[in-house]
Amino acid sequence: MNPCLSCGACCAAFRVTFHRSELESEGGCVPDALADAETSELYRLRGTDYARPRCVALVGEIGVAVHCGLYRERPNPCRDFAPLADVGVFSEACNRARARHGLPALLLG
Repeated sequence: MNPCLSCGACCAAFRVTFHRSELESEGGCVPDALADAETSELYRLRGTDYARPRCVALVGEIGVAVHCGLYRERPNPCRDFAPLADVGVFSEACNRARARHGLPALLLG
C-alpha cells in the first residue's frame, strides 16, 4: 500500500504555491474557494501559509489515515511532489516533512 495514504505529512509541512491559471475561474481545476492570492499571478492552497501549515483539503490524522479532499483538482505542486511514491521511491523533501511530524524516514529513491 502507498504510505502516502497514511502519512499526509507533506500536506502539513510546505506552502503550496501555484499559477493562477490552475484556478477554476481561469479554466483550471483548483476550486477558487480553496486558494488565497499571493500576487496577481500566484496563489496558494489555504492553510499552507502558516508557521504550522496544514492544507485545508487534508482530511484525517497525519501518520494514521489521510486523504486529499481535492485530489483530482489538486494543483501541479501537489501532483509533482511524490510522483514515484506508488512504486516506493521517496524524496528528501518527503522525509523532511515526515520528520517534522515525528514519522520515520522512508527509503530514498
